[in-house]
Amino acid sequence: MPEIQLGAHTIKSHGVKVARVHMHDWLILLLLGVIEVILNVIEPFYRFVGKDMMADLKYPLQSNTVPIWAVPIIAVLLPLAIFIVYYIIRRDVYDLHHAILGLLFSVLITGVMTDAIKDAVGRPRPDFFWRCFPDGKADYDPVTGNVICHGVKSVIKEGHKSFPSGHTSWCFAGLGFLAWYLSGKVRVFDRRGHVAKLCIVFLPLLCAALVGISRVDDYWHHWQDVFAGGLLGWGPHAYFEMLAESRNGIQGSANANCLSVQSGEIESVYMASGHGTATAEINIRESSPILDALESGRRRY
Repeated sequence: MPEIQLGAHTIKSHGVKVARVHMHDWLILLLLGVIEVILNVIEPFYRFVGKDMMADLKYPLQSNTVPIWAVPIIAVLLPLAIFIVYYIIRRDVYDLHHAILGLLFSVLITGVMTDAIKDAVGRPRPDFFWRCFPDGKADYDPVTGNVICHGVKSVIKEGHKSFPSGHTSWCFAGLGFLAWYLSGKVRVFDRRGHVAKLCIVFLPLLCAALVGISRVDDYWHHWQDVFAGGLLGWGPHAYFEMLAESRNGIQGSANANCLSVQSGEIESVYMASGHGTATAEINIRESSPILDALESGRRRY
């Protein structure tokens, strides 16, 4: 195996090459970005909200602890800064490029799924009453019993986007990817018992969880919205990691079986040449399924 030379693959020497090879991936990312913008512009489903349903929708309307502009900073720019620091140390443009590509795919795919579900479900937020009736005077249709909102249109529109939590899904997607990235760099799963390494990996996940909790504390989301957002953001990482471990386990088992078969064949050839003792022949036959099959064939014929 050729030795990897640090500093041999920089942005200047290989940046254009790696970007050209993955041009189709960047085009797909651009398409996902356009879809994300469209999903935020279109009107969501305006679900029926009757008077009896307002009991759980009268929480106060207040500002965000984590404003929406801070979400890309937490979910994208923070991991990106860590990737750049690692690149400065290692000078590996392939690692930098693939990390950025993976991060953006993780965040944008999660964002598209989240906003598509938001628009389709149209669940009212916990503070929907004050979005719909900012003066506190409720008004309902005398026939259907549905709300007749007289608040600001954009505020009412945002009030129908409770499920799932976009803050939570974005943060778990971006910081979840960062957690897996760090676990590989510091070799968390090398089975050497370095618990301190786990703290480094859990820190991004803790930040994502705190962002999700803030959405419930601010009365912008129900707890189910935050739970679903966390699953959307973190679930794919766990699923693909499970697939990778399963595939590695199958390959490892196949390689072990292959080595066992090759070892048995070599030993059988060695014994057939008459260089082994009777005791060694018995021990090897006990551990070699190929020799057992040959012995069985000799007895049959």
